[in-house]
Amino acid sequence: MGLLTFSINVTLDGCVDHQEGIADDETHAYFTRLMDESGAMLWGRTTYEMMESYWPAVARGDVEAPPAMHEWAVKLEAKPKYVVSSTRKDFPWTNSHHIADDLRTGVQRIKDANPAGVLLGSGKLATELDRLGLIDEYKFLVHPRIAGHGPTLYQGGLPSTRRLELVSARPLHSGAVAMHYRRQG
Repeated sequence: MGLLTFSINVTLDGCVDHQEGIADDETHAYFTRLMDESGAMLWGRTTYEMMESYWPAVARGDVEAPPAMHEWAVKLEAKPKYVVSSTRKDFPWTNSHHIADDLRTGVQRIKDANPAGVLLGSGKLATELDRLGLIDEYKFLVHPRIAGHGPTLYQGGLPSTRRLELVSARPLHSGAVAMHYRRQG
């Protein structure tokens, strides 16, 4: 069974708005490495639609992008992508799959099928999966910014505090810090 790793960009005040992070070559290389190490991607519908609206065009070369972004897009195109949605059933982007059954059962099935692990990149979905105890690791890229707005990490709340063990912390040239935590207990 592979681990479910929640990874997302977050500002110092907890904002997870994708436009608030530093999008440079080093950041893209970091997320490309995470994707390379995992067997599949897992998103909620909103994140899927945001990604679907941009990255396939970058992978095809229809949108001009720096080499690090193009590399990410090409690898993302090939990666299995699983989507949780109760409102949308059709996911035409290459290698996209709908999780149609019970959330716990569907996500556990994906973890079991991917020994290299599953990379979760949706904030709202992470809250639901954390409530179910399915997240094993957290890899946050913490940006040196205070956004002053939401959405924020775990905005929906959790029933109890999650205790985490620090695995590593690595600063990037931009001042962002790659934080890796493992869930305790």
